[in-house]
Amino acid sequence: MAENPNPQRQLGELFDLTKTYARQETVDPIKSLGKFIAFGIGAAVLGAASIGLLLLGVLRVLQSETDHHLEGHLTWVPYLGTLVVACVIAGAAAAGISGKKGTDR
Repeated sequence: MAENPNPQRQLGELFDLTKTYARQETVDPIKSLGKFIAFGIGAAVLGAASIGLLLLGVLRVLQSETDHHLEGHLTWVPYLGTLVVACVIAGAAAAGISGKKGTDR
């Protein structure tokens, strides 16, 4: 004899199956990537701080090593030099991000 299916029980099983599948395909992979995301955020913060300190160092070197050459109306030149270095760093980062896709590494 065939058992008469209970629609409420089947609906409950379908809901549980859908919830389990959604958790398996979304929540579990995100939890496993948490460590990598944390390391990435930490690296981004430390990288930004180090670039800022590098640019500050470039500015201070340009100001202190060219004291009597860049006085008066040329005091803006070290700032321009620092801006050029910052643009070179940003350009290198942009080139690294938009590098050739699809090549074997």
